[in-house]
Amino acid sequence: MEYSKTRVIVTVGLLSAIAFVLMYLEFQVPLFPSFLKFDFSDIPPLLASFALGPIYGIFVEIVKNVIHLPVSQTGGIGEIANFIVGSIFVYTVGTIYKKNKSKKVALIAMLVGTIAMAFAGSILNYYVFLPLYQKIMGWPLSAIIGMGKTANSHIVDLKTLISYGIFPFNILKGLVLSLITFLIYKKLSPMLHM
Repeated sequence: MEYSKTRVIVTVGLLSAIAFVLMYLEFQVPLFPSFLKFDFSDIPPLLASFALGPIYGIFVEIVKNVIHLPVSQTGGIGEIANFIVGSIFVYTVGTIYKKNKSKKVALIAMLVGTIAMAFAGSILNYYVFLPLYQKIMGWPLSAIIGMGKTANSHIVDLKTLISYGIFPFNILKGLVLSLITFLIYKKLSPMLHM
């Protein structure tokens, strides 16, 4: 029993450290607002969710974001958003997958998780995160929309920022992360289950 707890703690710690490093390998995707950065830091939480269960995916999400807080350029809002939206993604995927661990279910789980992440990210940005950026960081909504309009001329207000920026960005991100995770999970599975 102790070995199992130790193994889980070590696995979560290692995946959290890898996720933290992957947060720094971010880049901007054309046609999306410049404040939406693509990174691969949700892959380790996805791996934890598949190998250990959805709660452990959330643990990896929280640890990577807590470690990132001291270097935050968003007053912690970006880390909170990353944690909540990422947790919705990995928890959804892990919960569906643990009921029937097969390749087909894994693909369905990642598709459902991607859709859940995109909808949750859109709603939370509309009602919570973007208003927090305005209030805490002092960023006027017009400036946030302007960053979106620079990347995509269809973005003219908050609703189009969500519709043409945040929602499709999260769909793209979820699909890419799911594909990579699907391709590497079986190869890494023996190490994660040691």
